[in-house]
Amino acid sequence: MITLDRLVNVLGGYGVRLYGNPEARSTWLRSVAIPDATDHHVTGDVLLAVGTSSLAEAVRWAAAAEATAVLVRPARNGTGRESGGGGSGADVEREAAAVADRHGVAVLLADPAVSWSQLAGMVYGLVLESRETASGRGPTDLFALADNLADVIGGAVTIEDRHSQVLAYSRSQQAGDPARLETILGRRVPERLRELFERQEVFARLTATDEPVFVPADDRYGLTGRMAVAVRAGRELLGSVWVGCAAPLTGAHRRALADGARTVALHLLRSRASADLERQVESDLVIRLLEGSADAATLISRLGLAPQAIRVIAVRAYTPDDRHAALLLALERATTGFGWSRPGRSALLGDTLYTILPAERTEAARQWITALHRDLPAQVRVRAGIGAPAEAADLPAGRQEADECLALHESAEPDAVPPAYDESWDDILLRRLRAAARTGRAPARGPVSTLLRHDTRHGTRFVATLRAWLESQGDLTLAAERLAVHPNTVRNRLRKMGEISPLDLYDAHQRLAMTIMLAAVEEEPRR
Repeated sequence: MITLDRLVNVLGGYGVRLYGNPEARSTWLRSVAIPDATDHHVTGDVLLAVGTSSLAEAVRWAAAAEATAVLVRPARNGTGRESGGGGSGADVEREAAAVADRHGVAVLLADPAVSWSQLAGMVYGLVLESRETASGRGPTDLFALADNLADVIGGAVTIEDRHSQVLAYSRSQQAGDPARLETILGRRVPERLRELFERQEVFARLTATDEPVFVPADDRYGLTGRMAVAVRAGRELLGSVWVGCAAPLTGAHRRALADGARTVALHLLRSRASADLERQVESDLVIRLLEGSADAATLISRLGLAPQAIRVIAVRAYTPDDRHAALLLALERATTGFGWSRPGRSALLGDTLYTILPAERTEAARQWITALHRDLPAQVRVRAGIGAPAEAADLPAGRQEADECLALHESAEPDAVPPAYDESWDDILLRRLRAAARTGRAPARGPVSTLLRHDTRHGTRFVATLRAWLESQGDLTLAAERLAVHPNTVRNRLRKMGEISPLDLYDAHQRLAMTIMLAAVEEEPRR
């Protein structure tokens, strides 16, 4: 069971909006009801107003059923009178709010493009089976459905999501081919096949129509003929069903494929809606840990994690032309499956995906990042940072460490390994010092600042010389080698620097202060 507020949050992704009775949002929902002409005593916390002719009638039914909320699906424009007496969408929304407040029943208005069967599947799954996730019964049922479709149609079946990731496939190999085997083994359609389907506009046709699309055989790709049909929820494309066949399907086989796609849509909606609920609960707990909580140990326990050292991983995923869709896909991949079947727990904050991962070794965190990147489309770029091992109460500090390591990775070479704080603390310290210097916190009238201004105005190399001398611990010969000049040149520069600014190179405290100040300044190429 779940609260009305959580039900609305999940269904909101499918165009459902709540009107009226705001105090009902925290009410727990335990049952679902549908009006029945033969039973005048139907009761339930959520009433699905199937067959209603108006909003007023739907709310009366809900009141009679002692329901907290009623789900109403207005008719499509042009196909009949909308619930509420017709008019524009704004008119319907105003009437929904008014009638809900008048009768004390929350009204959920659904998108007319989403069918009653899909809405009912989601509501029943959320209210009665809200612990189901994407690794629960949904995929198991999808494999059984793929087997049934293969038996009826007589061809090998594969079910994929909208990103061409394999969700399920039939045991049957009838009309199977090397391309199908490669797809199943890799858990996604190979990139070369995706490019072929894009050239043939297969994906564009699946997006635009509910009619099955035939893909002809192509020996160059190990591909025999197959038909694909879109799996859709209202206007949204959820995925596709593919079946091996030498020629376009017709008659009963074609109808079976179309019917199968509609059944797959119900499974995906139930599974995704339940997974969305799991993600929301998980995200709330993770965010509380990252922001600091006095009861961190309890939150870790509620997330199903053992009380051990935890690393915070900060991830940004993007494609060259989109910085948002890839990040949402990364969150979906990171949170797919039962909580106990995944090593980490994740949440999305702003433009960053955070995962708390029980891991003492840095390599375990890097393997998690690699696995996430491997599950994303080839064009997605991933940058990540890893915090040092921390106790539950110290995760806010772990988040800052992960953020700073992420910034390091974003400024590194494309193939650089994601940095971890316990290995890169020195680079992090230098970044902090440089950030402080840029905001004016560094002394503006000290020796280093004076030499910097002189170098800028006169083109001298005094700062580079001072840096080389300090790093060489006062060894003129070694400093000269670093600068690729004669030792006398270093000696002369040091003398002139002393005339410009009061340098006491033999005072240990001043040498330390100058070393820190130079570390806060971006190092120039040595010459």
